[in-house]
Amino acid sequence: MVKIVVVFHSGYGHTLRMAQSVAEGAGAELVPIDAEGNVSQASWDILGAADAIIMGSPTYMGCVSWQFKKFADASSKPWYSQVWKDKIFAGFTNSATMNGDKHSTLHYLFTLAMQHSGIWVGTGMMPSNAKAAQRNDVNYVGSSAGAMAQTPSDASPAEMLPGDLETARLFGQRVAAIAAQFKG
Repeated sequence: MVKIVVVFHSGYGHTLRMAQSVAEGAGAELVPIDAEGNVSQASWDILGAADAIIMGSPTYMGCVSWQFKKFADASSKPWYSQVWKDKIFAGFTNSATMNGDKHSTLHYLFTLAMQHSGIWVGTGMMPSNAKAAQRNDVNYVGSSAGAMAQTPSDASPAEMLPGDLETARLFGQRVAAIAAQFKG
């Protein structure tokens, strides 16, 4: 059985809800980054023992939150000793607008994974881009690089669209399946 960890920062609860959906699909353990950008030593140990690390951050001003960035900078210790080398990596994000420069966040997460000598997994989902597409369809936001969700700035986490959460769940399933192939 593969060990998968979802490490994430959530500012207002939307990314937490998305992380929960990803973790449900992947059968993963959640490792939240706190409001000060920290994780415990036990969490670093969990990440070190993982076969796959799925990273999540809200998109703020076109990139990850400062709390996620602090975590990423602190990951220089496992980077130096290549503890995360050849692990499976993936990423997800949420922002208030349809575009919201979410791809910049996913690119940042991808770059971090590559710096750790990891192996990146995208969504593997076709976008919902036909005229008949509805906002609640899977991968309506249309990302290949990682899971994306869009939640209006005045919407609570409970109001997140089921289609975005299902996209996150299916994304988690894909990461778990790929991780199992690599481990097997």
